[in-house]
Amino acid sequence: MKKILLSILILCSAVCMAHQSSMHPDAQIRYVKSQIKQKAGPCFDTYLQLIHTVDSLLGVSHRAVEDFSVPGFYFNAQGHRASSMALSGDAFAAYACALSYRLSGNRKYGEKACYFLNAWASVNKKYSEYDGELVMAYNGSALLIAAELMHDSGIWKKKEKEQFENWVVNVYRKATDAIRTKPNNWADWGRFGSLLSASFLRDKNEVQTNIQLIRSDIDHKIATDGSMTEEVKREKNGIWYTYFSLAPITASCWVVYNLTGDNLFVDKEGRLIKKALDYLLYYTEQPDEWPWFSNPRNGEGEHWPENLMQAMSGIYNDKNYLEFALSRRPTIHAYHHHAWTFTGLMPLRPEFVSPKPIFKHK
Repeated sequence: MKKILLSILILCSAVCMAHQSSMHPDAQIRYVKSQIKQKAGPCFDTYLQLIHTVDSLLGVSHRAVEDFSVPGFYFNAQGHRASSMALSGDAFAAYACALSYRLSGNRKYGEKACYFLNAWASVNKKYSEYDGELVMAYNGSALLIAAELMHDSGIWKKKEKEQFENWVVNVYRKATDAIRTKPNNWADWGRFGSLLSASFLRDKNEVQTNIQLIRSDIDHKIATDGSMTEEVKREKNGIWYTYFSLAPITASCWVVYNLTGDNLFVDKEGRLIKKALDYLLYYTEQPDEWPWFSNPRNGEGEHWPENLMQAMSGIYNDKNYLEFALSRRPTIHAYHHHAWTFTGLMPLRPEFVSPKPIFKHK
């Protein structure tokens, strides 16, 4: 009997110490697996889309490079896109494969996720040129999410995890921390990436540093009417950049919620974020009324911002967000950036947050 009790205690301890994903907590994964088992939509329909996508990635080779060199988009758009594709494609593949493994239990998906993680950890040593830091932050975020999903799988070997940890410290976190104090969306992607790094590395101090940064300038980023001060300046791309800033801001709040139990969605930050989301939704639906520039892009046919709105519908319980998202038939948001990539499959709800966050204030 004593041996049985001891075994139970050891098992409970192991569960408590498990490396839970800060983007996809265990309760969310359990819920989605139950929906898949019942073949209940929309989770099940999106799951089938995911598996179809991942099956096509199993034979794909990595494109990791030693120097992730990305020229500035507004100086060399063609060169920027070509350079970015190496990381954007591999990071998406790692994330999609890792999520497929966690939902299906199929080992081949987990092995492929680790293949991409190990490739970048072993090959990539630095980033360079004008947009190297930014693209590393917003594309590489998917590698960090995949890494947490695979951390306790038993597939990813200890030495491989240690090698990936070194890459996070010496390359990825270096990039995210370098941009997290900038005034526009660069900072938002830097903070999101830095939080993912702190979560993977279990760095409590860095979690708190990023929370402080989010709180320090939210009322500058978002004006009282809900417009985003720095992003509306971007001429025809003002609505896009508003979305491109809110995506990592909201994702950061979700990560913070899971790591600490602090719900930034409901305090001053949350009220301003809600106002900015409402502003974004209104002008996405009414682009002719956008006061900052004529004929702005509004995401029609581009799969944004419906991914963001679908995610936030579960946080703010706003049916307008969900109705808008569904009206555009949201799909997997792949390749360019990775804040809200699988919102049709992985819904957000406050009850999915761990009741025992690892960095909760005592």
